[in-house]
Amino acid sequence: MTPRDASDANDNPWSDLDRPPLNAEALRRGVLREGGFYRDLRVVPRTGSTNSDLVALAETGNADEGAVLVAEEQTAGRGRLDRQWTAPPRSGLFFSVLLRPADVPVSRWGWLPLLTGVAVATGLSRAAGVDTALKWPNDLLVTVGDEERKAGGILAERAGDDGVVVGVGINVTLRADELPVPQAGSLALAGAVSTDRDPLLRAMLRSLEEWYGRWRAAGGDPAASGLQETYAAGCATLGRVVRAELPGDRAITGEAVAIDGDGRLVIATKEGVQEPVGAGDIVHLRPA
Repeated sequence: MTPRDASDANDNPWSDLDRPPLNAEALRRGVLREGGFYRDLRVVPRTGSTNSDLVALAETGNADEGAVLVAEEQTAGRGRLDRQWTAPPRSGLFFSVLLRPADVPVSRWGWLPLLTGVAVATGLSRAAGVDTALKWPNDLLVTVGDEERKAGGILAERAGDDGVVVGVGINVTLRADELPVPQAGSLALAGAVSTDRDPLLRAMLRSLEEWYGRWRAAGGDPAASGLQETYAAGCATLGRVVRAELPGDRAITGEAVAIDGDGRLVIATKEGVQEPVGAGDIVHLRPA
């Protein structure tokens, strides 16, 4: 992969002293270890999408499971429903990891974005000292003032027949005047005790390794691995009245009551029906 060249001031990694560049060598020393899960870690100054790049590498046989690709800036980052994700250079953490869960039935691979959410939230709580919550299926929420704000997102994409790339984007030091939308937030705005991106990234990757190993050891069983219970405990969507905007211009409104064994959100409607939702856009209508 070759990130495109640019000549603006943002190409100088020290142009903003509050946003120093990641230390790639130190990250590799801290993450890559003999017998560990991670096999390779690359940091690039700029690219369109770490997910797209890593999927391409995986599909051409140029990346092994445990490969990590990190970008200081993404120019074409994507979330669910192809929504754009942009942020100033070095203001966040944008990375992707290649997983090949060959020993887990494909029917359970739908848990991978939820597993990544648990890992990210756990890692950030430890390293940044900020309370985080998960909005089903793939958003990371923080509290800014008394408002719930989205500070990050997760996108999982298939990479060939045997791989999944999970991508993570986290707003770390975005200031209020830099937010793409008023509903966005960042770790800094949420009062994080640390916004040093190197230890934050290491914490998230270690947490992902731990949860992925536990899930694989259980054959992908979300209950036996503790994933289903942990996700539900940290999910801000449960217990709230929500509107699920589904494919085909269909919508369901009701209380989010559970995460089922397939990772779907179960919504109890006023008609007394409990309907599982596997894909869709969820709008929180009322606090729990």
